[in-house]
Amino acid sequence: MINADRLWDRLMQLSAIGAQEVGGVTRLSFSPEERAAKDLVTGFMKEAGLTVREDEVGNLIGRKEGKNPQAPVVLVGSHLDSVPSGGNFDGPLGVLAGVEALQTMNEQGVETEHPIEVIAFTDEEGTRFGYGMIGSRGIAGLLQRDELDCRDEAGVSIAEAMANSGLDPEHIGKAAREPGSVKAYVELHIEQGKVLESRDLSVGVVSGVAGPLWLKFVLEGEAGHAGATPMTMRRDPLAAAAEVMLVIEREAMRQEISVGTVGKLQVFPGGVNIIPGRVEFTLDLRDVDVAVRDLVEQAIMSQAKDICEKRGVKLHVELLQRINPAVCSEDIRAAFNEACAAEGLETITLPSGAGHDCMQLTGLCPVGMIFARSKDGISHNPAEFTSKEDCKDGANVLYRTVASLASGR
Repeated sequence: MINADRLWDRLMQLSAIGAQEVGGVTRLSFSPEERAAKDLVTGFMKEAGLTVREDEVGNLIGRKEGKNPQAPVVLVGSHLDSVPSGGNFDGPLGVLAGVEALQTMNEQGVETEHPIEVIAFTDEEGTRFGYGMIGSRGIAGLLQRDELDCRDEAGVSIAEAMANSGLDPEHIGKAAREPGSVKAYVELHIEQGKVLESRDLSVGVVSGVAGPLWLKFVLEGEAGHAGATPMTMRRDPLAAAAEVMLVIEREAMRQEISVGTVGKLQVFPGGVNIIPGRVEFTLDLRDVDVAVRDLVEQAIMSQAKDICEKRGVKLHVELLQRINPAVCSEDIRAAFNEACAAEGLETITLPSGAGHDCMQLTGLCPVGMIFARSKDGISHNPAEFTSKEDCKDGANVLYRTVASLASGR
C-alpha cells in the first residue's frame, strides 16, 4: 500500500540533519537544525501534493483537502525536534508516515469527506527551554503568553526564539483551533519500550498516555563531622531520602502500570567526610489512571512524612508539574484494530509511559496512537532503531485508519 522505500529514504535524509559525531541527532526547537528539518519536510509535503503552511506557533502543516472543506479536519503527525544526541525515529516516523499516507492517497485517487492535515508539532521534547509540547498546546488553546518567558541555558526566552524565527509571540492565540473543527488526532510513534519486541509484534494499539506528576523533595537535617558524630545522634537527610526512595519503588510496584523514578539527586555540602545537611531529589510518578496515581502519591507522601519525623529531618515537597493522563478514544482504537486486521497483523493494547502531544489535545478532539516496535526498547539514544518492515506495517495501519476516519463514518 504505502511506499516503504520512499518512507525509509525520507527518514534517512532527515537523520542527516543535526547528525552528531557521537551518533544520533540534535535538533532543538527554533534552531537552525530544526529549520533545516522543516524545510526538508516542507519539500516532502509538496511532493505529496499537499498545501503547506506554518501556523503562529511554528507548527508545520500539510493539508489534503476533503470533499467538504468545511468538515472537521483529521489531524495526523508528530514532531521533528529531538533530545541531545537523540534517535532518528522518535517523532520523525509519525510525521513522515503521515506525509506518506497522504501521498499514497493522492497517487491512488482516494478522496475523503473530511480534510486531512499532517502536522509537525513545535518542540514536543521540551529539551531547550524545559517547557515542551509548545505546538500542541498552541493548537489546543492552552499556551499562555507568560509561559513564553521560559529561557534556555543561554538566557534566550521562547518568545525571543520565536521572534528570531519570524514568528510573533503576541499572536500565539491565532494558532488555536475552534471547538468542533478537529474530528480526531492520530499518531504513529515508536514504542520506546520492549513490550512489542517481547511479544514478537510489529505494532501495538495504545490505550492511553500516562500523565507525569513531578515533585521536588527537599530534606533538611544537620550537617556534621563524619567521624565525630555517633550514629545514634545524627539527623541525616540522605539516609531519610534513601528510605523514601525505597518507599517510592515499593508503592509504584504495588500497581500494575504505575512507575516512579528518582532521576535527580543533590547532596549538600557534598564532602566525603561530612554528614549531609540538605538533600534534594526529584520524583517522576506516572500512571494512565489519575486516581491510581493519586493513591500512590498519597501513600508515598504519608510514609515520607513519617520517615522524616522519626529521623528529625524537615521535609518540604514542591510541585513541579501535574499533567493528567490522556485516555485514547475507543472509536479510534477500534479503527486501529480494524486496520491491523486488514493488514493481517496481530496486535495488543498497551499503555504509553512516555508523554506525547496528544495529551494536550484531549479537550479539543478524540485522540489515538499506534506504536511501532523498538529494537531493544531503546529510545532517546543514538542506538534507537525501528526496522524498515516495522515502519511499513505501522504506516499501513496509519493509512487505513486515517482514511477510515476521514471517510465520513
